[in-house]
Amino acid sequence: MQLDIRLPIGLMFTVVGGLLTVFGLIGDKSGLQRSLGINVNLWWGLVMLIFGVVMFLLGRRGTATARLTEESPEGRKIEEKEHQAGLEK
Repeated sequence: MQLDIRLPIGLMFTVVGGLLTVFGLIGDKSGLQRSLGINVNLWWGLVMLIFGVVMFLLGRRGTATARLTEESPEGRKIEEKEHQAGLEK
C-alpha cells in the first residue's frame, strides 16, 4: 500500500481548520473579551487550514513522483548489492 501519511493528515487539518475558521467568522463575538479581543478561533482555524492544504499538496506531489525500486537506477543497484550479500531469497 502506497499511502503517504501527509494525505490523511492534510485532509484532517483542512477540514478541522475550515470548520474552525467558519466558526470564528460567524460565532458569538462576546467571548473575545477573555482572549484580549483576539478571535482565536479564526486565527487558529486559518493556521490549521493553511497547514492542512500544504500537507495535502506535498502528499500529492510525493505520491506522483514515487517510483518502484526496480524502476530507478539507484534502486536497481541496491537490489543488486542486497542480492550479492545474500539478503534476498
